[in-house]
Amino acid sequence: MMDIPNLSPSEQLQVVANEIKTEGLKYDLLRREIGKVIVGQENMVRSLLIALLADGHVLLEGVPGLAKTLAIRTLSSAVSGEFSRIQFTPDLLPADVTGTLIYQQKSEQFAVKKGPIFANFVLADEINRAPAKVQAALLEAMQERQVTIGDSTFELPKPFLVLATQNPIEQEGTYPLPEAQVDRFMLKVFMGYPSKQEEQMILRSNVRPEGLEKVSHVMHPEDLIKGKYLTRSIYLDEKVERYIVDIVDATRNPATAGVSEISKYLAYGASPRATINLALAAKANAFLEQRGFVIPDDVRTVAMDVLRHRVGLNYEAEADGVKPEQIIERLLQRVEVP
Repeated sequence: MMDIPNLSPSEQLQVVANEIKTEGLKYDLLRREIGKVIVGQENMVRSLLIALLADGHVLLEGVPGLAKTLAIRTLSSAVSGEFSRIQFTPDLLPADVTGTLIYQQKSEQFAVKKGPIFANFVLADEINRAPAKVQAALLEAMQERQVTIGDSTFELPKPFLVLATQNPIEQEGTYPLPEAQVDRFMLKVFMGYPSKQEEQMILRSNVRPEGLEKVSHVMHPEDLIKGKYLTRSIYLDEKVERYIVDIVDATRNPATAGVSEISKYLAYGASPRATINLALAAKANAFLEQRGFVIPDDVRTVAMDVLRHRVGLNYEAEADGVKPEQIIERLLQRVEVP
């Protein structure tokens, strides 16, 4: 919670609530601006904003052509941020992502050439097409917000958001992401096809003589940094904290939540990083609802995207056609809500 001298805790909460209402209007405007270009896909857009507010990253899974690139490019334009796209391929090298040292004959010295990771919004397209060493190059950047090139370490710009995409259909020539890297993503979001009405609107907007709508700059990177600070200042009651811990613990020990029948499907449960990310994402959801405190519904709203990639299923689950979403939905039904 924000620490303001000479104010009681309740007065501090009121100050935070007022700030959130003011700043929250900017995010409503941002969503409307993105909606000029991105038709439908509200869950994806909301997930991007939650990741921004909670200082996390998003792993997006969907078939090609669902406007994944367009979404993050549009977000970047709307907030006057720097956008970078990295197409992951089997021949990509770590230096192609982070940068490298270039020898300059004129000065007879090595100079740093920064890679495309140095941007506010980074699209890692088809991340599972690059080998492990390239995927590992992202780990320091995503977790520490810094990159080491040679003997020097460089901070990444703020805000910093990685949106990585995976194609769920074509798996030939791909390298599955290791659990350690998957766990670095705060949210994993599935994108589905648009409805008929939405697809007709997409068609119209793409065949106009003037092309797609142009988005206006409605926010600045400094606004996003302030929003991130306010998000962490949102009040999280001890009862809601216990609710979050109970949900995550249930992925490891289903019997404690009264769902011992799903134990046979679990290879491993969610890590402590899931607990932290669930709390931060719930705070970000409360922010978007312009509330200065977290309620259990905030936790339930974000739980699926936070946990689906952190619950490991075994071969028995695969044989029975059980999906992580079914496991999480069952746990959410049984864990007691405060």
